[in-house]
Amino acid sequence: MLLLAMDTATPAVTVALHDGTAVVAESTRVDARRHGELLLPAVDRVLKEAGTALDAVTGIVVGVGPGPYTGLRVGLVTAAAFSSALGGVPVHGLCTLDGLAYASGIEGPFAVATDARRKEVYWARYDDARTRVTDASVDRPAEIAERLAGLPVVGAGALLYPDAFPDARGPEHQSAGALAALAAERLAAGGGGFLDPQPMYLRRPDAQVPKNYKVVTPQ
Repeated sequence: MLLLAMDTATPAVTVALHDGTAVVAESTRVDARRHGELLLPAVDRVLKEAGTALDAVTGIVVGVGPGPYTGLRVGLVTAAAFSSALGGVPVHGLCTLDGLAYASGIEGPFAVATDARRKEVYWARYDDARTRVTDASVDRPAEIAERLAGLPVVGAGALLYPDAFPDARGPEHQSAGALAALAAERLAAGGGGFLDPQPMYLRRPDAQVPKNYKVVTPQ
């Protein structure tokens, strides 16, 4: 088994290779505006560090979000393109929040929150690092503070709003290594728990066509 994992649903452009036992190479850069520029060089860097080639990959793991429109699509489109180039190797989708939860290693109930912009967070609750118990949602921190009172909250969204999430914890950013390790566990257990590799937006994109633009017609 050789899994190529990637996630661009958050400001972290993160790529990793996992051999079914451990992460063999990983690259993470935090830059919310350059997902498209950074992803392919990161893949190349990880493959070189591992001393292998793309055609050795047997499966692709990709974070499906939730995340902002443009960045999220970069990872998903790249995963689909690699799958096609490799003769249809499977693409395993995972909720981005699940990767952060897994990396936290927390054994008791907690939540994960990432920055959704517009003074909102993407979030979900977990019973432990491997078990999500709610669907991913998007809300203002003050609207969910009472529901998450007393729980540790992991991720950049929690760290941005300490008044709402006083027990904010790391990791702050997504790790493709954690996402790959979680996928490897699920594959070893029978291959359940994956999502279709389709974007989880939860709301409309920030960029929209103006409603009242001037139409110019020939006279």
